[in-house]
Amino acid sequence: MRLIWQLAAVAAVAFIGGQCVAAVQDNAFLTLILGTSTAVLAVLVYRWVVRRTEHRPVTELAREGARGAVGRGALLGVALFGAVILNLALLGDYDVHGLGSVSGAVGVVGFMAAAAATEELLFRGVLLRIVEGRFGTWIALTLTGVLFGLMHLFNPDATLWGALAIAVEAGGMLGAAYVATRSLWLPIGLHFGWNFAESGIFSTEVSGNGTKQGLLDATVSGSRLLTGGDFGPEGSLYAVLFGTLATIVFMRLARRRGHLVPSRRKNNEVDATATVSR
Repeated sequence: MRLIWQLAAVAAVAFIGGQCVAAVQDNAFLTLILGTSTAVLAVLVYRWVVRRTEHRPVTELAREGARGAVGRGALLGVALFGAVILNLALLGDYDVHGLGSVSGAVGVVGFMAAAAATEELLFRGVLLRIVEGRFGTWIALTLTGVLFGLMHLFNPDATLWGALAIAVEAGGMLGAAYVATRSLWLPIGLHFGWNFAESGIFSTEVSGNGTKQGLLDATVSGSRLLTGGDFGPEGSLYAVLFGTLATIVFMRLARRRGHLVPSRRKNNEVDATATVSR
């Protein structure tokens, strides 16, 4: 029941906020204001509904260290997507023609802040966390990653390969970032930084949703396997590669910190073995 209440509360904020942002998307200032307001409201609603349904401090959204974690995540997201673009540029598949639109980039900040916060609260804050408590970290990471990828099949120009790529590079990476830190702030920042770099800086397609004019006026061409085609660079092999590498690093860190959760069945088997040995 708590899963339903938590999903419903955050999803309601995501839907209403998304509709408001979409209605003013041609106005960069209003998009910024409504998008960031949606992100803040989603965090407040998540805190409220988790406290009401689980009767505990919401440590995954602790205020202490929040700014630093979001900032580090955002920088990492920009760097990782920048590495994807750098490789495409070295192949001649990404061409910069000049400067783009500052106002367009400002609007992208609001749009991506809302998307990053609401999606991380839903997929990592609610689904991964609750499924992990029952089935363990690896199953929860796999299931929520696949679901996150499949969700993108509803986007324009979506492809099965693009959805699978996002399941690996984003579902895996963002979930692993949460597991490694046991905080939602880093994955929220990472999600925002990746998406903002994709659209707000490099002006490429974001999961087939249409190109936003960012800081650079640029075009992508070349092999669909390497560029992602109409779906955008998230369907690129380079994105899958760098996302997978980040996932491995985060999961190694999680193991070192003792953050991996075994399944209940495994716990029961360990308890049974310990009882027999006594």
